[in-house]
Amino acid sequence: MAPRDDKRPDIAPLVRQILAGIGEDPAREGLVKTPERVDKALRFLTRGYEQDPEQVLNAALFTVTYDEMVVVKDIDFYSLCEHHLLPFTGKAHVAYLPDGKVVGLSKIPRLIDIYARRLQVQERLTVEVAEAIQRVVHPRGVAVITEAVHFCMMMRGVEKQNSVAVTSCMLGAFREQAQTREEFLSLVHNRPSGLR
Repeated sequence: MAPRDDKRPDIAPLVRQILAGIGEDPAREGLVKTPERVDKALRFLTRGYEQDPEQVLNAALFTVTYDEMVVVKDIDFYSLCEHHLLPFTGKAHVAYLPDGKVVGLSKIPRLIDIYARRLQVQERLTVEVAEAIQRVVHPRGVAVITEAVHFCMMMRGVEKQNSVAVTSCMLGAFREQAQTREEFLSLVHNRPSGLR
């Protein structure tokens, strides 16, 4: 997805219209600065459109002789659902099997943030992260699991407070080899003693 044009329209006037549309007075003391705050917040929450995931991964790609599974789990993420512009938040777990190259560990959470900081659905977020790693790092396989709670289910609609959505994307060896997939699932669900 190409970065957005820097000459985007100002969001604040539109927020004033929304406030009036829901029956509020945009000139009320508590709301006078709200349109500008919302403008700034939305630009922050969607800054992923302005970041290039491939550039982030390529900046920390290293030749290493290591062919065992690399797992980064319990990565917090925050996103906005594209259907209601309400938050969904959760954890991502990512694994890959290197094939001569590894990526700096901090780049995996950054990659998740790039895709999460766009209007999203959880299913697409999961696939985009896996496919970006596959495309840039060229591992023997990639696995991504995301677990999230969705405010569009909690605050409106069915109003279910304890529902967790889980999505996964398995590529290469993780899709083709049950033993590899099971090892990943076991590592994700077990925590080493002393950590959290």
